[in-house]
Amino acid sequence: MRRGTFRDDTVDYAAVGATQAPDLMQYPPERSIPAEQSWRIGSGEARFRAAGEALMSWTAQRGAGLEVTDVRPASGPMYSGVSFDAEGNPVKPSRSEAEQRFDADGTPFVGPGTTIRVDGRVRGLRADAELRVIFAVEEPRRVGFALGTVSDSVVSGEESFMLDWYENDEVWFTVRAFDAPHALLYRMLPALTKRRRRELFTRYLRAISPLYTTPA
Repeated sequence: MRRGTFRDDTVDYAAVGATQAPDLMQYPPERSIPAEQSWRIGSGEARFRAAGEALMSWTAQRGAGLEVTDVRPASGPMYSGVSFDAEGNPVKPSRSEAEQRFDADGTPFVGPGTTIRVDGRVRGLRADAELRVIFAVEEPRRVGFALGTVSDSVVSGEESFMLDWYENDEVWFTVRAFDAPHALLYRMLPALTKRRRRELFTRYLRAISPLYTTPA
């Protein structure tokens, strides 16, 4: 089991880790727009393992048409922060010292504290940003992580990507996010934030799920 969280004051929002909160959709961080979607992407251990490997090697971001560069893992030992169980109760922190892994191109896998640069556009909307991995989880039936904005984004906030392999053998992919409009245009037109988020969710799913087809 690997579980780690990185928390410091370099992200540009206050509610660090709020994508884990069970009541995110009802009580999002102040001035932010919450979003959540879950999709069944298959069943069985092989599907879960393959999707987990893809997710932790930045496939969701790259498959969404974003260029991932300047991947900088955190230095030193990592400690897990507060997370929550299914009932919303806090889970006691524990120490994690995971070995760094790399993909075929030599890019480090997701790890708590890793900082990345993404660049791209989403239907004409800018998606450039510097992001930090807030937490990362690799458990027998759950894999995922959250990214928080550090700088240079049109919105400020966090998004999490979680894969769950349930007891009924189904594998589900869940993306949760909260976005506070940062750029002037987005503050004036909140609908742009929602449009940008919907398109990103669709692209993430297309990247991770072989069952996905674009709606007509």
